[in-house]
Amino acid sequence: MPKMKTHRGAAKRFKITGSGKIKKNNAYKNHLLEAKTSKRKRNLRKAELISPGDERRVKRMLGL
Repeated sequence: MPKMKTHRGAAKRFKITGSGKIKKNNAYKNHLLEAKTSKRKRNLRKAELISPGDERRVKRMLGL
């Protein structure tokens, strides 16, 4: 059976932490930024872990 191919779009968006969790950047940080508060924009800079419900699907896309 051939190897699973990595989903290249997912590979560019997600990183694996040392403990095996999956990290992602936040959405809503590209445009219409004048309407968003400084606090909201600052918090969107921080990466966060994906939700447990998405973890299995993303791991499959990354070939894990």
